[in-house]
Amino acid sequence: MFVVACIVPVMRTAARGAAVCLAAVGCLSTSTAPQLTGDGRPVLFIGNSYTYVHDLPGIVQALADSAGGEHIAVETVAEPDYALVDHLAVGTAQREIAKTRWAFVVLQQGPSSVEINRDTLRLATKAFAPLITAVGGKPALFSAWPTVDRRVDFPRAIESYKIAATDVSGVFLPVASAWLAAWDIDPTLALYEPDGLHASMIGSYLSALVIYGRLMNRPATGLPRTLRLHSGATLTVDPATATVLQRAADAALAANP
Repeated sequence: MFVVACIVPVMRTAARGAAVCLAAVGCLSTSTAPQLTGDGRPVLFIGNSYTYVHDLPGIVQALADSAGGEHIAVETVAEPDYALVDHLAVGTAQREIAKTRWAFVVLQQGPSSVEINRDTLRLATKAFAPLITAVGGKPALFSAWPTVDRRVDFPRAIESYKIAATDVSGVFLPVASAWLAAWDIDPTLALYEPDGLHASMIGSYLSALVIYGRLMNRPATGLPRTLRLHSGATLTVDPATATVLQRAADAALAANP
């Protein structure tokens, strides 16, 4: 079973100063296989609902489309509640890696702050890395945030992904660090969905800023705050909130070169 992000336009809503002109839910599909979308530098995302809710790869792609620089094509292999070892066991991710000369393959699982999850993150990353480099790509580790009731776990979660990236000479994507930087500027930012697990739309926008900025070596400040996704949906973040999120993304990128 493959997971796709289903994004539908809704009425304009406000969330702590952020105006978001679409809503997104994760939809399960039993018939849609992973598919490369768009033109440009190819990037494969392997993960779980942290990746597919709000179509994070699509937001990263839309930033590239709107920024006036190099475009990217994206593909997603993501299943609910999956760790990277689950992807290894199923085999779909390995088959998709082998199909294309990826520029980057973004790897993501849960926050991995506890020792056993850190160990499996590192083991799975080491298993995926030679497959990625064999097709000319670079592994990129998407640093996942802890749940809202475990915010104390941010430092260890960040550390786990840094270690995994270092293990394979990969790229560290400091998403969780950017969340902390955003709260340093504005502690009221609602980066979580009400479930306390997934990113809100502005949380996904911030995460996409970090991923795009690092993969494409571009600053987040000045990137568009209104994006048209390939799905046809439009995302708009109000100017003040977008400025804070872009500042936070650049701070995290600068602190994690």
